[in-house]
Amino acid sequence: MKEHFYDESSFIGAWYIPEDVCDDLIKVYNENKDRRIQGKVGNQRVDDKVKKSTELILNKDNPDVSRYKEHLQNALNMYKRKYPFADAVVKYFLFGNIKIQHYKPGEGFYKWHAEREGNSIITNGRHLVFMTYLNTVKDAGTEFYHQKITTPCIKGLTVIWPSDWTHKHRGVINNENEKYIITGWYNFKINYKEEVAALKTYNPQLVKELKEILND
Repeated sequence: MKEHFYDESSFIGAWYIPEDVCDDLIKVYNENKDRRIQGKVGNQRVDDKVKKSTELILNKDNPDVSRYKEHLQNALNMYKRKYPFADAVVKYFLFGNIKIQHYKPGEGFYKWHAEREGNSIITNGRHLVFMTYLNTVKDAGTEFYHQKITTPCIKGLTVIWPSDWTHKHRGVINNENEKYIITGWYNFKINYKEEVAALKTYNPQLVKELKEILND
């Protein structure tokens, strides 16, 4: 895969996937108008001051993303080769939902944010983030705060980076052109039985509260 080089100290990896894969994903988005939703942030809330987009959420096992996943896996392998300690962790996997996001002119993710900064079990399990630009738009990439890097919105460019606060980022807003991306996460595989067993020992009150919630 052709690499778009960034300084190794940035922990941002970027490689190009075939453009026709991007075309196919935009086609999937356009053919599923009735399944699109307004983009959400945080605990699944709509906040146009933070982010404004339209999204199509696809299960990772959906055949419409099968070709994309093959190339994404190749990019992940390249990332692990470049940063071997990213793989020296407990098991992680491609999270269940993948999002195709459409930003109309003037729309985007306006706020600085990281992909793991809340108190959700799901978001706290995030390990790596991936994003592929599905079309080329000048001045519409992604700005990383601490790294002083702006990744360009070039069709096929697939970017992978850590999910934590070290990689605060926001979209570069283009007021004249629309932008399409596909994005998602690699999450750690949580052993819920072990977690519950530990909670029984260290925080039995929380276990009691969880039981009440589940039985509500």
